[in-house]
Amino acid sequence: MNEAPIDKETPPSEKRGIPVISLNKLIPNVLTLMGLAAGLTSVRFALQGQWEFAAMAVAVAALLDALDGRVARLLKGASKFGAELDSLSDFVCFGVCPALILYLWAMQDAGRWGWIACMLFAMCCGLRLARFNVALEDPNKPAWASQFFTGVPAPAGAGLVLLPMILSFIIGDGFFRAPGTVAIWELATGALLISTIPTFSFKTSRMPRSWFLPVMIGVAAAVTFIVSAPWWSLAFVLIVYIGLMPLSIKRFRKLRNRDAAGLPPEEDNEIEIDDDDGENAISKPRP
Repeated sequence: MNEAPIDKETPPSEKRGIPVISLNKLIPNVLTLMGLAAGLTSVRFALQGQWEFAAMAVAVAALLDALDGRVARLLKGASKFGAELDSLSDFVCFGVCPALILYLWAMQDAGRWGWIACMLFAMCCGLRLARFNVALEDPNKPAWASQFFTGVPAPAGAGLVLLPMILSFIIGDGFFRAPGTVAIWELATGALLISTIPTFSFKTSRMPRSWFLPVMIGVAAAVTFIVSAPWWSLAFVLIVYIGLMPLSIKRFRKLRNRDAAGLPPEEDNEIEIDDDDGENAISKPRP
């Protein structure tokens, strides 16, 4: 007598149904698309001669670019698709769009040489992003290296290359709108994008708890200045960023020398203090 066949449960991989995706993976991609829309809109403003709106649209794209990655990590919604979309959006918003804006603003009178300078900047941005994507796959990268970018990141590069335009809003046209000035600045910024200069990342920055209140007061003051005098504020931030480069180089060399000497990282003696009652793996529970 034959036994009845055993009804085995269908493996989850073979079950048929409606494919779904977590909303946590959708939200960061929506922010990326919003940033892309802001970057493309900057070109529209440039075509209409609305230069201040064009520069502000690039700044909005940079703000959204800073948010999408942090939101993805916070919601645990990072994905390969999102990473590729973010990289393509960065190239358009911070490579192509600033180059087109500057060409329409100052470089048309320079003829083919003005167009070549704009193209070179956009190409440098593409090369910088390609190198960044490859560096992410390096398994031998030391932990302290996450404090730095190699070269200037694309959003900062877009801000730096638009600095002559921002200064022209404050001081006036003339020197800053001259094709020669803009061309030299574009080439210099493109060189910073593809350089090996270590620049601060700020993604893993920490601060003593005693600094919390002063930092919050400083942030409130910065927001007030940005709302009241946006172009002065942006110019100040970009100039300070340039001034921080020698400090980032010095800091990078110090950490590299500690690593080469076999000394433990400075972060080993730090304890992250938060409000999770000890749920964080590297924080101590409060008494």
